[in-house]
Amino acid sequence: MVGRKIEAVIFDWAGTVVDYGCFAPVQAFLKAFEKKGITVELEEVRRPMGLLKRDHIKTMLGYARINQLWLERYGHEPDDADIDELYIYFEELLMESLQKFTNPIPGVVELVEKLRQKGMKIGSTTGYTKSMMEVVAYHAKRKGYAPDFMIASDELKAGRPYPYMIFRNLTELDVFPPSAVIKVGDTVSDMQEGKNAGVWSVAVMKGSSELGLTEAEVASLPETVLQARLEQVYQKFKEAGADFIIESIDQLPQVIEDLEHHRDGVVQ
Repeated sequence: MVGRKIEAVIFDWAGTVVDYGCFAPVQAFLKAFEKKGITVELEEVRRPMGLLKRDHIKTMLGYARINQLWLERYGHEPDDADIDELYIYFEELLMESLQKFTNPIPGVVELVEKLRQKGMKIGSTTGYTKSMMEVVAYHAKRKGYAPDFMIASDELKAGRPYPYMIFRNLTELDVFPPSAVIKVGDTVSDMQEGKNAGVWSVAVMKGSSELGLTEAEVASLPETVLQARLEQVYQKFKEAGADFIIESIDQLPQVIEDLEHHRDGVVQ
């Protein structure tokens, strides 16, 4: 029996279609906390990746280790004013360097062209704000990537893991039902967003924030070490409810073929 035709693919941005490894926000988060005298770890920065950036900071401040450091330094729980101050630092730092992290991930431009040739619409969601996306989208378009519709996390009542950005995509792209749509992302919050919206959720490992490696590092790591790292990422995505987990973005057409022929499963 032939499955439902996939009508649209909604991509995340950093770590999925641009900025291999999702490095643009990482240094900005690290430096923002440093300005407040708090040293955070890389894993703590990457764990909430994909959320609206103010929510990301609030989540980090809720981690036991960071919260304890804050209490020791300031003598009180971090409040909204503290979150706002950290966010201002973060945004300033990110905007200074964001343009440098807008190169399309290898294979993305060609993939999107193939999807469009098959009649699919291209949407997008992001943890970035509208002002951040003005920079990213402008430079990405000049380098060959532009979705049919884009929405930023601060343009709606709530960002991920809420499904509102995906719902706006479905409306603007005029696509229904959700089962005719795939959400592709590189973070746990991407998968949660997709599941909450009722669309198919596809996780990409190479180039992802969850893997957190540059393209050169992926190419140079011993195969056994790389596979061990990929297995860890795979388990995170599986626990997050990903419908499909692919090693790289160029495997997405196989997922689409499987879905359109009712072959559910995980591609790796």
